[in-house]
Amino acid sequence: MFAGRRLKNNRKAMRYKSKDYVLRMRRKAQKKDLLQGAPMGRGIVLQKVGVESKQPNSAIRKCVRIQIIKNGRLATAFLPGDGALNFVDEHDEVTIEGISGPRSRSMGDIPGVRYKVNAVNGVPLNLLVVGKIQKPTR
Repeated sequence: MFAGRRLKNNRKAMRYKSKDYVLRMRRKAQKKDLLQGAPMGRGIVLQKVGVESKQPNSAIRKCVRIQIIKNGRLATAFLPGDGALNFVDEHDEVTIEGISGPRSRSMGDIPGVRYKVNAVNGVPLNLLVVGKIQKPTR
């Protein structure tokens, strides 16, 4: 009986032992995020790169290095889809979004890549890969 206040205070103290709680309270994820809390961001393609996948897989994942327009920071974004690299050229404007890994980190076997390309020059990348739309020429 009458243990509620003690249980509540004990639980409040123990929450700080959880890494997720501490990061959330200190807003580390938002401060570290290149998109500054936005769900998507636009950027300019600087170069195409191949990222080697982690063990036990052996593949070269096709990615692009981009410069985000709103803050000028550099990011690496994954190109999903078979042959998607053929539709992206340097100096194209791409839209990126989070790759939805655990704790807003990289996903699967792609080390250090936290974003994926969603659209190229305003055209959805998946429609380009399927062949339903052609990329506009500027």
